Amino acid sequence: MFANKLLTAIRMPWTVGRAFRDRCVALSRALTGEDDREGRGTMLLREWLSPEQCAQFDANKWFDVIGCDTGKRYRIRYGRAANVVEISEEDCPVVGWCFVPRGPLVAGDVMLAQKIALESDEHAALSVAQPFPVQAPLHIRA
Repeated sequence: MFANKLLTAIRMPWTVGRAFRDRCVALSRALTGEDDREGRGTMLLREWLSPEQCAQFDANKWFDVIGCDTGKRYRIRYGRAANVVEISEEDCPVVGWCFVPRGPLVAGDVMLAQKIALESDEHAALSVAQPFPVQAPLHIRA
């Protein structure tokens, strides 16, 4: 009963106060565990990052990985899609790559899957990835 009222309040038009609506959204996320899933995904990702990658992630919300087959560098930005960019030796973006695991996963889980794929089977990951152009200049330097 309470959950139904809460969902109704979240869907209310802006006639209710913004602060009230925001509190309802936060409470709904807490009750459904939505915030917990995101936190657990990020925590699991951090457990798999090297100390250098962890520092990059803390500072910039991205980290670099080295492809196991070609030695190319990829920057994985926080997100669930179109968040992998190949980086040149000059630290410039070359091309973006979009590949994600199936299912409704949080960003941390997607990023971990991308990291593992590039570091353990780069060719297979890129064979299913969709390339996309990156705009220059893309400010991706640390």
